[in-house]
Amino acid sequence: MSSLANAFTILEQVVAEQAGGLTFTEILQCTDLPRSSAHRLIKELTALNVLSYEPETKTYRGGFSLAALGAQITSNLDIRQACRPVLKSLQDTLGNVVTLSICDEDTGIYIDKIEPSDFGLRLHSEIGKSFPLHCTAMGKIHLAHGTEALRERVLSQKLDSYTESTITNSEELLAELGRVRAQGYALDDEEISRGLTCIGAPIFGLSGEVIAAMSLTAPSHVYEDGIPDKVIQIILQHAERASLR
Repeated sequence: MSSLANAFTILEQVVAEQAGGLTFTEILQCTDLPRSSAHRLIKELTALNVLSYEPETKTYRGGFSLAALGAQITSNLDIRQACRPVLKSLQDTLGNVVTLSICDEDTGIYIDKIEPSDFGLRLHSEIGKSFPLHCTAMGKIHLAHGTEALRERVLSQKLDSYTESTITNSEELLAELGRVRAQGYALDDEEISRGLTCIGAPIFGLSGEVIAAMSLTAPSHVYEDGIPDKVIQIILQHAERASLR
């Protein structure tokens, strides 16, 4: 077995006994790994905070880094599962394409999408794919409701231009984010893809933070006379239904 596989074997055994933890001797007994290999891997895992060591009991448990990774994965899976019926309802009501995203570092990540088979324009919103925050409806939601540190990082970087409508000036983007917070939704009017208009809305967690965003994407000609207030309200209502607050 590889070192990576052996490390996972150690993690599996330790986490299985998380309540009481395992001593080094017990880990050797559970895994049948050579003493030197086990010692080296445990030392590395502890340094990475994937394992924690308690000197008083001489036991190892899963560390905070491991817990944080697991919590993030579980949270994102739960968000997708919880929001799926709402996404389906929105797509049934308004048609076109409905997407769901989370924010990861300085980009957005698509975690779900419902797309009709007869949608005429090709989208690049595959599940798991990242997207820029400054020129997408859901990205603006994440930026507007995210931390000041997130906005500073994004605004300090070059804002890439995708179409002639892309906002590439940091002051203009800040003003746009202010409008997003004030009106409760965000628009992408052909800012990342010509011929497409997106309307994004925030999904809130229990403590009022934005944990995800959802959007409706339609061909721009559908809204060439403006987006009806009724459409925006339907999207906001569905986002509220998906929220936990």
